[in-house]
Amino acid sequence: MGTKKLTSGGPLPAITLPLVGGGKATLGRPQKEGQWQLVFVYRGLHCPLCKQYLKKLESLKEQFIGTGAEIVAISGDPAEKAAAMVEATGATFAVAYGLSIEQMQDLGLYISNPRSSDETDRPFPEPGMFAVNGEGKVQLIDLSNTPFNRSDLGELVETIEWIQENNYPIRGTYE
Repeated sequence: MGTKKLTSGGPLPAITLPLVGGGKATLGRPQKEGQWQLVFVYRGLHCPLCKQYLKKLESLKEQFIGTGAEIVAISGDPAEKAAAMVEATGATFAVAYGLSIEQMQDLGLYISNPRSSDETDRPFPEPGMFAVNGEGKVQLIDLSNTPFNRSDLGELVETIEWIQENNYPIRGTYE
C-alpha cells in the first residue's frame, strides 16, 4: 500500500500518538475545541536540520499560541530518541513519537530508508506540516521529500494570522 494524498479541506487522519513526558495527542483534534492545530513532522533525532527547525519552532512558540494554535511535533522515532530530541532542542511544545510507516502513508508523507545504520535503524518520514483550522479541516499542507525544504516558520505565523483575519478560504479543493 502506497502513500495517500490528503484532501485539502478534509480531516487529518485521527492518529493518536504518545507524547514525550506522558499523555497522548490525536492529530486533527486539538485539546481545545475551535483551536487550530499545527502538526510538524520531523525526520528524527538523526537529522541535524530537524534539531535546528525544532529550536526555531520553540523560539516562535508564543507567536503560534497567539494565533490560537496548538503545536504538535511528530516523528517515527521511539520514545528514547524523541526524549533526546526534546532535550537537544529545549522543546516545550508537545512532541509525539512512534509514527508507523502505515501512519506516515496515511498522512501522505514521503518516506526514506536510512543511508546506513550510522544514520538510523528504520525508515523515517521526510518533513511535513499540516495546519488544521478551528473547524477541524486541513487548511495548509506542506510536504517535502528532502530535509532541506520546509515551511518558513516566521512566514507561517504571518500566514495563519492573515488567513484568520481575512477569512481566507481553503485552497486546492478542485477535484
